Amino acid sequence: MNRTLITLSAASLLAAGLAAPAAAQDIQEVELSVVGSWSGLPLHKQFERPFWTETLPQASGGKITVNLTTFDQMGVKGGDVYRLLDEGVFDVGMTVADYTVADAPELEGLDVPLVATDPADARAMVEAARPMVEDIMRDRFGSKLLAIAPYPPQVVFCKPEIAGLKDLEGLKVRGSGRMTTKFLEALGASGVNVDFSEVPGALERGVIDCAITGSGSGYSAGWWESADYLMTLPLGGWDAVVTAMNLERWESLNAATQELIQSQIAEHFEAAAWDAAAGNLEVDIACLTGKGECPAGESAGMTLVEPSEADTETANRVLRETVLPEWKERAGAEWAQRWSDSVGAVVGVTID
Repeated sequence: MNRTLITLSAASLLAAGLAAPAAAQDIQEVELSVVGSWSGLPLHKQFERPFWTETLPQASGGKITVNLTTFDQMGVKGGDVYRLLDEGVFDVGMTVADYTVADAPELEGLDVPLVATDPADARAMVEAARPMVEDIMRDRFGSKLLAIAPYPPQVVFCKPEIAGLKDLEGLKVRGSGRMTTKFLEALGASGVNVDFSEVPGALERGVIDCAITGSGSGYSAGWWESADYLMTLPLGGWDAVVTAMNLERWESLNAATQELIQSQIAEHFEAAAWDAAAGNLEVDIACLTGKGECPAGESAGMTLVEPSEADTETANRVLRETVLPEWKERAGAEWAQRWSDSVGAVVGVTID
């Protein structure tokens, strides 16, 4: 074999080696402290916990070990997770992005209500927003974005009888984020700030009349025991949960370890959670109304209130005329333009 062929073969092998996944011996021995989202909800039980305690350690050949808890088990509010992550209290944190918008109002653009009504559209919206979220997490919270996963669409649980969107006028409603609360106020409802775990008691005592959360989250938390009517218009968006790692901790890892974490979390956590979201709403409605099979357990008997065409038109008008312009004032014109050019282009909405 001539020298040129030998050199080319060696170069080809080297290039192939560089392109190949990191070898197990290149993975660092790392112990990570991880704080997940709500411990009692399906996202944590079905996806977060298995990924961090089983999938990632096994993929690393045992070199990555994880100490996992959740913010509610720690006694920490969801809105404090990224602030504590920035301070290095733990290595990885997960929480609902809308919980943290007091610190980063531009993060509200990740989960605008009503612009995505099915999992495919919601995932496209999130992918369009990802570069924005990467910058926000780095600049606001000193962290590296790892994943964005969905809760089910945020629907309305009400104790008093309702027949449509207009019946929310005058009611006290717990929103699932600031943008949703602004939307409710534009409809003539009173937005009330109540912690997720306190909602059933607040409904029973009349502190609130209705509350918004994910369909599966409301089922798992037993909201159906305190609410009688279920309206499926996704007023609260998808309550995206952002997973991020403290930036200094991330940068302390070698390239092979970073590559392993990113590839594993993309395939076995993020993609898996989105794939499962596709059929979740129908199953959740069956569980909450008793109309259909409920594989999750006991069926409830809530009355289903499906949105009318007039409800959808009203919701879209309020979103475009009131909610998004108000967010532009809070987040700033630069972020609103960036949203219009990315997320807005995907969902067909422009902020004037």
